[in-house]
Amino acid sequence: MIDENHLFPAEPTQRQIARELYRHAKDLPLISPHGHVDPVLLADDQPFPDPARLFVVPDHYVTRMLASQGIPPARLGVPSIDGSAVETDGRAIWRLLAENWKLFRGTPSRLWTEKVLSDVFGLTGPLNAATADDVYDELSARLAEPEFRPRALFTRFNIEVLATTESPLDELHAHAKLAADGWGGPGGRVITTFRPDNLVDPDWPGWAERVARLGELTGLDVGTYPGFLNALRSRRAAFIEAGATSSDHGHLTAATLLLSDADAAVLYRKALGGGATAADAEAFRAHMLVEFAKMSLEDGLVMQLHPGSVRNHNEALYQRHGRDVGGDIPSATDYVHALKPLLDAYGTDPRLRIVLYTLDETVFTRELAPLAGGYPSLYLGAPWWFLDSPEGLRRFRETATETAGFYNTSGFVDDTRAFCSIPARHDVARRIDAGFLARLVAEHRLPLDEAAETIADLAYHLPKRVFRLEKNS
Repeated sequence: MIDENHLFPAEPTQRQIARELYRHAKDLPLISPHGHVDPVLLADDQPFPDPARLFVVPDHYVTRMLASQGIPPARLGVPSIDGSAVETDGRAIWRLLAENWKLFRGTPSRLWTEKVLSDVFGLTGPLNAATADDVYDELSARLAEPEFRPRALFTRFNIEVLATTESPLDELHAHAKLAADGWGGPGGRVITTFRPDNLVDPDWPGWAERVARLGELTGLDVGTYPGFLNALRSRRAAFIEAGATSSDHGHLTAATLLLSDADAAVLYRKALGGGATAADAEAFRAHMLVEFAKMSLEDGLVMQLHPGSVRNHNEALYQRHGRDVGGDIPSATDYVHALKPLLDAYGTDPRLRIVLYTLDETVFTRELAPLAGGYPSLYLGAPWWFLDSPEGLRRFRETATETAGFYNTSGFVDDTRAFCSIPARHDVARRIDAGFLARLVAEHRLPLDEAAETIADLAYHLPKRVFRLEKNS
């Protein structure tokens, strides 16, 4: 069992204030505007297959930690792309996790997992080698019950909005099925997010083939740069029809570049012909961020930008298991100079809204907080990926608040593929915010009533407003 005071300050006065503030956020609906849950999960509403495929196989946090200690991802059931054998026995995978559970001491993975086991599945005992089979059996029995199917859990989690993330080439069949079923959970919605990275990065293998597929999907001529832009606009419109309120951009850098249409067309033709250099590809990506900002002025999609991840850094992992399996590493990132072309063009336009994330904590105080405090279009996204831990969340509030305040931030995003961890992650963020605000109250820097209003805003009202999730907006 997890103690009810976990993550609150140890100092008694602040702890008591934090408990009081937490009450104002604890039961608010969950707004999940940025994440990677597969919408098919909710569209089909099938039981989760087994505990290993719920907790281990898809969770990069878990598999990378075990891999760092010499346990190959194949033994954890991570699918291979090179034809190598992969463990399929869920119980064997679960035993590996339990036998190595000490590796997760002090990590958010342990905290999230234990909160899910306790709060979602009602388990109270420890996880270790001796209890592995018993815990596995208990979880398997729960997963077979109707109240643990995805849609039932969606309702129990009190999710008001869940945004998934899809490529423009996704035909959104899962979202169409949810809409046809009239389902979003009582009071809840499942929407999509427009993620065009694979269509604007000529360095990404198969780029030209995907561009051709974009043309087939839209029925537009993508052989020209204007045709390519029109095809992207067409897909944005389809995503908006499916509920999207934001786009999502995960480039290596935050570079932006304002090119003439003629110069952009030259780069596009070079890329289609296979003659683009690395510098050309970076220029094209940078220019396309500006183009997407222009499109956002037209259609209202909120831009999310989260650069700074060197993708597939672990080459052996990439060759064996493919993309997005835990082989990415954060990199130092510049925002001040990189974003200036875009901000010069549109940064003060009231129609534009950009949510900035980072994997480089050094820029919160030096760059991101001043930028968000200086441009009405900019909001600071929550600590993301390697930083969405209790300490990372605390450091964010400590380093960004004095310059950006609370209301130039966008509220918490869970950024997860692990559906059952969504309420755990939001609860952690609400407890950390309660502790931070409690210190301000204890130090007589903020009245208790204003702190109570602030924590409700951070947990619910801000993300709903920043991501334009009001149903009538």
